[in-house]
Amino acid sequence: MRTRELGGLRVPAIGFGAMVLSPGVYGDIDDDRADKAIRAALDAGATHVDTSDAYGADGHNERLVGRALRGRREEVVVATKFGLAVPEGESARAFPVGYSFGELRVNGEARLVRRYAERSLANLGIDAIDLYYAHYPDPGVPIEETAGAMGELVRDGLVRHLGLSNVTAEQLRRAHAVHPIAAVQSEWSMWRPIDAGLLAAARELGVGIVAWSPLGNGFLTGSVRALGEDDFRRHAPRFSAENLAANNDRYAPVRDLAVDLGVTPAQLALAWLLHQDEHVVAIPGSRTPAHIEENVAATGFTLHADTLSRIDEALAGFEVTGGTLL
Repeated sequence: MRTRELGGLRVPAIGFGAMVLSPGVYGDIDDDRADKAIRAALDAGATHVDTSDAYGADGHNERLVGRALRGRREEVVVATKFGLAVPEGESARAFPVGYSFGELRVNGEARLVRRYAERSLANLGIDAIDLYYAHYPDPGVPIEETAGAMGELVRDGLVRHLGLSNVTAEQLRRAHAVHPIAAVQSEWSMWRPIDAGLLAAARELGVGIVAWSPLGNGFLTGSVRALGEDDFRRHAPRFSAENLAANNDRYAPVRDLAVDLGVTPAQLALAWLLHQDEHVVAIPGSRTPAHIEENVAATGFTLHADTLSRIDEALAGFEVTGGTLL
């Protein structure tokens, strides 16, 4: 597996996003199947594992990851996030999102940051978190205050590197001035371009980019035709029956190009993303070991200039219907 650097932290170019392993995300799943998926990711070299205290009820996803880490802790870069699983009795502010439910509830108050971290450490069964993110910025709390409290965790050895997720360029700059930020996590894929200002700020500051949903919530695999009743993507306008059909039609030239190149659409999407910047890494998630191995293999592909031009031409006609997820 090729590796890349995120602000001083070296990780595989393709890691593993564990969110898909909790019930209620992409339909039902049991812990045994989830455990096999995480172990398949580690065996394939996707040893940068990304989770959150908000994935699944009562820290379910973190606890899944923690069980898979036993006996393999030194192999793995463990990343988790805080701010959405607000402790009972605490207030929270609305962060608007493009899903049909309209908003997430966030609390990034400095006084809660250590409490969040200690809860995640217990769920994961580890002594220190390698990469710790504020999951979403709290609209009611200056980002400097949240970052300052996170920096105290680094000072005290509970966390090794800091990250921010779903922030603006300005928020990244302000937080980085308080404590060095290793990585900023943002949605980025053929399905959703990264904000140009955020990318420029990250490059200027030496902050790595972790692309979440690099396969467009599975759309870029080219295989999503319908959704189950308990699939969270039903909340996303891009995946309504009408919009999904339109988007699949418009994505056809990219799928055809993957066939011409002898790769899967998922591999093409991941290889294209890794060619956008030398400090971007991807964290696709999957429940299927064969798909995990397929994703990891994309790190070995080199896309030459003429191929990248063909991809850009195909993407130019791929106008997504259904708005953005954030």
